[in-house]
Amino acid sequence: MPLLKDGRIVEDHWQFIGDDDDIPVQGDIVVSFERLKNSIEILVMRKGYLGVRLDNDADAHDLAPYINNLALIALEFPAFTDGRAYSQARLITTQLNFTGELRATGNVLADQGVFMSRCGFDAFEIDEHQPPHLWLSLANAMSLAYQKGYRARAGFSPRAVVASRVG
Repeated sequence: MPLLKDGRIVEDHWQFIGDDDDIPVQGDIVVSFERLKNSIEILVMRKGYLGVRLDNDADAHDLAPYINNLALIALEFPAFTDGRAYSQARLITTQLNFTGELRATGNVLADQGVFMSRCGFDAFEIDEHQPPHLWLSLANAMSLAYQKGYRARAGFSPRAVVASRVG
């Protein structure tokens, strides 16, 4: 599945490890929140970065004890009409001060990408129904926002996409 990050398509080097899978000794891995809670001592001792996949019905405040150990948080959009991950993203970036990669997964639509980035998302898993070029063209469709964003950094924004095309 393609990954859009910092306004361009990049290779996804993260590996999702299921709750019953063996934990590799090295490499960048993403685990469920349940596995994170149950295996934190083992997970932080290995070589590589650690990420977590948080269900959209979970309380994002529960990440607080683990936030300094995480390089990636993936938030799930089970349906494009379900916006709970927007609220989780805002809380994670403003109250928990998370500065790592915040990834949108699941039923993520290109026309919502700009709004997601304003809540703190900077990486998007793109499914086969919406090709990467659609994401890039829609990113350029909106150049002005009236509301303040929650995270001022490069991501899926019109200026980041234009800069990546020029550079």
